[in-house]
Amino acid sequence: MTVPLAQSADAQSAEVSFGLTNWLVLIAYLAGMVWIGVRCSRTESGTEDFFLAGRRIPWWAAGLSIFGTQLSAITFMAIPATAYGDDWVRMTLNLMLLAALPVVALFYLPFYRRTGVATAYEYLERRFNLAVRWLASGLFILLQIGRMGVVLYLPAIALAAVTGMNVYVCLALMGVLATIYTVLGGIEAVIWTDVVQVVVLIGGVLISLAVITSRVGGVGELIEAAGAADKFQIVETIPADPPTPTPAEEADGRIDVPPWLSGNAFWIMVVGGFVMALTPYTTDQTVVQRYLTTPNEAAAVRSVWLNFWMTAPTALLFFGFGTALFVFYETFPGLPLPETADEIVPWFVVSQLPAGVAGLVIAGVFAAAMSSLDSSMNSVATAIVNDFHVRLRPKTTDKARLRLARLLTVVLGALGTGVAAVLASVEIKYLLDFFMTMLGLFGGGLGGLFALAVFTTRTNATGALVGLIVGTVITAGVQFATEVNGFLYAAIGFMICLVIGYGVSLLTKGDARDLAGLTIHTTDLRGRPAAG
Repeated sequence: MTVPLAQSADAQSAEVSFGLTNWLVLIAYLAGMVWIGVRCSRTESGTEDFFLAGRRIPWWAAGLSIFGTQLSAITFMAIPATAYGDDWVRMTLNLMLLAALPVVALFYLPFYRRTGVATAYEYLERRFNLAVRWLASGLFILLQIGRMGVVLYLPAIALAAVTGMNVYVCLALMGVLATIYTVLGGIEAVIWTDVVQVVVLIGGVLISLAVITSRVGGVGELIEAAGAADKFQIVETIPADPPTPTPAEEADGRIDVPPWLSGNAFWIMVVGGFVMALTPYTTDQTVVQRYLTTPNEAAAVRSVWLNFWMTAPTALLFFGFGTALFVFYETFPGLPLPETADEIVPWFVVSQLPAGVAGLVIAGVFAAAMSSLDSSMNSVATAIVNDFHVRLRPKTTDKARLRLARLLTVVLGALGTGVAAVLASVEIKYLLDFFMTMLGLFGGGLGGLFALAVFTTRTNATGALVGLIVGTVITAGVQFATEVNGFLYAAIGFMICLVIGYGVSLLTKGDARDLAGLTIHTTDLRGRPAAG
């Protein structure tokens, strides 16, 4: 069921007050983020520290940072908002991480650690050739530049609504502070700020749940009220006959598909969710880079398993929070509500949590947005320096590379903040939908590319390139021409890249490359080249 966000004009126009105490907490928290950057800068002596933290990060910190990188401010607000307005159907998407992470730990992570690469795309060069490396790295860089603007802008809108801060000031504050501590402390500062952010956000959800439960009469009353409203539905019922299209749907010229392809069918949540979970953990430098910051492969594997054990509890926590918000505002219908569902979490935090606690949670949302930005800045700088600069100018000194990395971080921070400011100044409703769709389109093809690299021996560079390009083009065609559910885009791109890439490789002359230690067939499970 869809919930109206305001019961009256008075409710819609009501405002919440952030208050002096919350402002002081927010300022102290953000200052703490900068302090972490200053502290981490003391251990930096070269690019090994800036990009990989000297490989000294504890496994549990790397694991929390991986979790925090995926838990953006958008996710923190969007998942509860979805459960508030609808039900738990989309939770299957989150839970498919339970199936994806063992695959990552067993089959992908050893190759990144064993080969001593600085980026995921360096592995692709060793497995295929330089062109594949550059294409994959270039796609990652372009998508991250756009992503930086989106992950800053969307939280800024909600935060500005509850703090009263001008949205451009909000953007500038997050962009400047994230750039400062990332330039100073590199990936080490990024990781430790992620750790703090995860603890604060999860703590904020737990406190919010405790407040709601006490206000609505206990856990039993909350569950009963949510159950009566059918808020715990996990599997969506798909109608036998497709609904009659609206005039607007008929006018867009897109091909109608059966409800089991366009709706949130359970199989779509499973298949699409698995590929959407697998892709960032195997192809995204912002995640892969964390695997490389631990002292050894065993510690990196532990960081992935920490994410595994956190997945189900946190999914239940965030979806449960959204459902609890629904029950709370149904129990007290006279309370004011925000204008959009995306603002429901910060709105509740500021209006219902005690002063100070609310400021800390809102500071955590700020930090989550900054975390998404700092991860992109550092990882894109890592990719540019290692995949392009070092490859083209291998004789440059490490000191020169570090200066370039820091300069790139400043430029990227300004670029990401600038993109967010542009989004804030134009009508972006459909632009954002389009960009988020494009992330899924390219991600699926990249996922297929890495799967070909790891799981096959007969795939060559020509097949890999053709598979990635054809998979992306066909998936884009499906998106623009049909009503297929967007959760399937990544899976479509993944499978087409696999099939086309492998098929073209069989039809073309194979590469005379030594694959020892580069595929699961030419290495043992402990990461050593296979005997013989």
